[in-house]
Amino acid sequence: MTTMATAAPARASQTWYKILYIQVLIAIVVGALVGWLWPSVATNDWIKALGDGFIKLIKMVIAPIIFCTVASGIAHIQDAKKVGRVGVKALVYFEIVSSFALLLGLIMGNLIQIGRGLALKPDAAAVANYVKQAEASKSVDFILNIIPDTVVGAFARGDVLQVLLFAILFGFSLMALGERGERLRGMIDDVARAVFGVIAIIMKAAPIGAFGAMAFTIGKFGPAALGNLIGLIALFYVTAALFVVVVLGVIARIIGFSIFKFIVYIKDELLIVLGTSSSESALPQLMEKLERLGCSKPVVGLVVPTGYSFNLDGTNIYMTLATLFIAQALGVDLTFGQQLTILLVAMLTSKGASGVTGAGFITLAATLSVVNPALVPGMAIVFSIDKFMSEVRALTNITGNGIAAVFVSWWEGELEHATLHARLDRPTTVDTGR
Repeated sequence: MTTMATAAPARASQTWYKILYIQVLIAIVVGALVGWLWPSVATNDWIKALGDGFIKLIKMVIAPIIFCTVASGIAHIQDAKKVGRVGVKALVYFEIVSSFALLLGLIMGNLIQIGRGLALKPDAAAVANYVKQAEASKSVDFILNIIPDTVVGAFARGDVLQVLLFAILFGFSLMALGERGERLRGMIDDVARAVFGVIAIIMKAAPIGAFGAMAFTIGKFGPAALGNLIGLIALFYVTAALFVVVVLGVIARIIGFSIFKFIVYIKDELLIVLGTSSSESALPQLMEKLERLGCSKPVVGLVVPTGYSFNLDGTNIYMTLATLFIAQALGVDLTFGQQLTILLVAMLTSKGASGVTGAGFITLAATLSVVNPALVPGMAIVFSIDKFMSEVRALTNITGNGIAAVFVSWWEGELEHATLHARLDRPTTVDTGR
C-alpha cells in the first residue's frame, strides 16, 4: 500500500486552483453564466471554436490510441497460456458482461429520452463533411469500406473501423510470433504510453474547451438546456448504479457473497479512483486486495490487467447513453440497425479506454463517427458535462474488474471461500497483512 501513502501528501500539497478538476468545474460555471447573461458574446464564432478546437484535438489521437491499445491487448493474451483456460474464460466473461452493460444503456436511453426537446441543429458545414462517409454505411458498401485501400490511408483519414480491422489483425499476428514479437510489443506499449502522454497535454486545455462548449450551448439554446444536461448526468448515475447492483450483484450472489460488502471492501481503491477519474490509478492496490480475498494469484495477474482493456462496463454504459442523447438532441432518429451498430462498435472502441482520464470521451467520438457521422458535431454538447460522468465511468469499471477476477477464480475452482467471507465480513482488517 506504499502507493497510497506516498500519493496522498502529493495531492494534499497541490494548490487547489491548479487541480484540473477544479479548473474544469470553474470553467463550466463561468461558461454557463456567460451563455446566460451575454448570449450574443457566447454565440460568437471564437467562443464556439474553443469547444470545437478541443474536440478536434481529441479526434486527432483516436486512430493511434485504438491501434496501440487493441493490438497490444490482443498480443498480450498469450499470457493466458500460463494459466490454461483462464484467458479464454476471462474473455468470454468480459464480452458477456459488457454486452449487458451496453444493452442496459440502450434500454435506459430509449425509455427515458432525456435529449428530446432540445431541438439542436448541428453545424451544417460540419455535417456536410461527413455526408460521403454516411453514404458508405449502406449494406455491401459498409462492409467493403471496413477494408482500407492502404493502412496508411486508414490512419490518415482517421477511419475508426479500418484502423480497428488492422489493429485486430496486427494483434493476432503479434500473438503468433510469440517471443520473437516481444520487442515489437514493447515498442507498441511505449508508443501507447507516449500517445497517452499527448492526451495528458491535451487535457490541460480541457477548461478552455469546457468553457467554450458550455457558453455556446447555453447562449444558443438557453438555460433550459441545463435541465437536459443535468438529466443526462442523473440518468447515467442511475443506470451505472443499476448495473452494479443488479448485474454485478447477481454475479456476486451466484458466487455466494453480497455486492455491497465487496464495495465496502474496496472502498479505499474507489476513493482513489474518484479523485483521479481513472481506474488504473488503483490497479496495484486492487490486485493485492483481490489476492487477500482468496483469488488465486495467476488469475488475478491475468484477469485484472486484461480487464482494463477488455472489460469497461462504465464506459460502455456511457457510450450508449451519450450516443442516444446526442441523437435525440439533434433530432436524428436512429434505426434499429444503427442502434445494433452502437453495440458492435462500442464493444471494440471501448477497449483500452480505462487507463486515462477523459478517454471515455475519445471512445464516444470513435463510436459516433461510425454509427452516424452527422452526430459527431453534437459531441460539444456532451463534452461540457463529461467531467461529471468520468468518475462514475471509472468507478463502474474498477468494480466490474474486481468482480470479474473473483468470478473467474470461482469458475476455475481456485477461490478460497472461507477467506472470501472472512475478509468481506471484516473489511477493516484487510490492511493489517495476510
